[in-house]
Amino acid sequence: MGLKKGDNDNSDIQVITALPDQPMPSAGEIDYTVEIADSTSSGELSTLENLYDNATGWFTFRGSAHRDAPIAGKVKGTPSKIVCDWTFRTDMKGDWGGGSGWNGQPVYVEWHDTMLTKFRQTSPGLTPQFGKRELIVGSLAGKVYFLNFDNGEASRQPIDVVNPVKGSVSLDPAMNGSLYVGHGFPGPEPFGHLAINLCDHTIAYYFGRDKKAYRGWSTYDSSPVAAGQFLFWPGENGSIYKYTRSGNGQLKMHSILRYRVKDAPNSVLGTENSMCIFRNYGYIGDNNGHIICINLNNMHVIWHYDNHDDTDGSIVCETDDTDHPFIYTANEIDVRGDTGTCHFVKLDALNGQKVWEQKIPCTKRMIGKKHFDGGLYCTPLIGHGNCEGMIFASICQPNDSKNADFIAFSKQTGQIIYRIPMDFFAWSSPVAFYNERQELFIVVGDSSGRLYLINGKSGDVIFKEVLGDNFESSPIVKDNMFAVGSRGNRIMRFHVE
Repeated sequence: MGLKKGDNDNSDIQVITALPDQPMPSAGEIDYTVEIADSTSSGELSTLENLYDNATGWFTFRGSAHRDAPIAGKVKGTPSKIVCDWTFRTDMKGDWGGGSGWNGQPVYVEWHDTMLTKFRQTSPGLTPQFGKRELIVGSLAGKVYFLNFDNGEASRQPIDVVNPVKGSVSLDPAMNGSLYVGHGFPGPEPFGHLAINLCDHTIAYYFGRDKKAYRGWSTYDSSPVAAGQFLFWPGENGSIYKYTRSGNGQLKMHSILRYRVKDAPNSVLGTENSMCIFRNYGYIGDNNGHIICINLNNMHVIWHYDNHDDTDGSIVCETDDTDHPFIYTANEIDVRGDTGTCHFVKLDALNGQKVWEQKIPCTKRMIGKKHFDGGLYCTPLIGHGNCEGMIFASICQPNDSKNADFIAFSKQTGQIIYRIPMDFFAWSSPVAFYNERQELFIVVGDSSGRLYLINGKSGDVIFKEVLGDNFESSPIVKDNMFAVGSRGNRIMRFHVE
């Protein structure tokens, strides 16, 4: 199958070919079934393009099917500080509180005129503050909030989804009025994952507990992702759901992949990270560190790599100059005990072969009555501009520390270029800002409510200050601004100056 992609005058046409349905020997380590719910469709993707490439905003976790945060901020010269522009306060719900938790990235969208007109004609939830630039945030308060990006006022009435939302909501890249939301903790019915029709503010689709799942923990921190005419939604129950998407919150189940690992039948199944996609291959990591590549056309397993332990941070994909894909991922210290090694790895995305591995000793910590795993929770940030060849991540509780290190790695070798001690453990994913000289500056938060502004090349900390309660959530960026939720009950917008 070959699909064409080029500019308006048809020059420089690139043929995008499907990756082969050819399992590697490691695929034999996975015992799986594919349940076909809709036999009227072949399941083959209608296009292999990254549907988020031309999105007017951040529509899914990290803004792309590659989970590579391709939308960067812009600053002038060398920035010096981070300033809060506005704060919105959510409701509070039981022990979970409000605001947003891990991974909790907002959706940011700039609606085109057709959708603006449609909403104004059909949506009962709009407020006088509704405008073109909108933030959509799933909250631990069990509601989805809609905010005017410019002033932080409610742009629509919130939608009550009953149970806490921990993960990142996802907006359909077709801008067809569909918003996808997963529950993060078991609670009263309805509990599961759902689709909202933004035109009439109703829950148009709901999928509850899956009685056929290999694990009963049916939570959905994973941010669903669109590819071709389908939506892919991993669950923490050991199942991956493939839907046909058609707009206004309408979903039709196409197929379900359920799997176990043959030599680890008692391993903890399920996916909390967000599926990474390159063409027709999808990549997930699970709660036991099994990295699995899936052919999204037929949901067959292509390869498997054992990365030792729970993998919550999303896998990141990048291609080299020949368009050959590689992925980056790392694990936590969780199921193996209180101490262990965070294995930060680069893998060949076509066959699962290891390119390099960096090992970082880490520790699980008890804070009060709660345990906090060591290793990687964030999704790494790929450097460009003057930091081409670098990749960045926060690693929790390294080398017997109670906090975290922000680490710059070489993409070529995995060598640690520098590491910066942070003041607390850090789950939030870093985001990028570039100036007119293509110099990279990084913003990252930690779980004490601090925000850091870091010179990406040198590792110098330019600014550090407590500006929130607990930044577990990951930000989105727009120009010199970024928006992020905080534990407690705050959603906030800042600017870098």
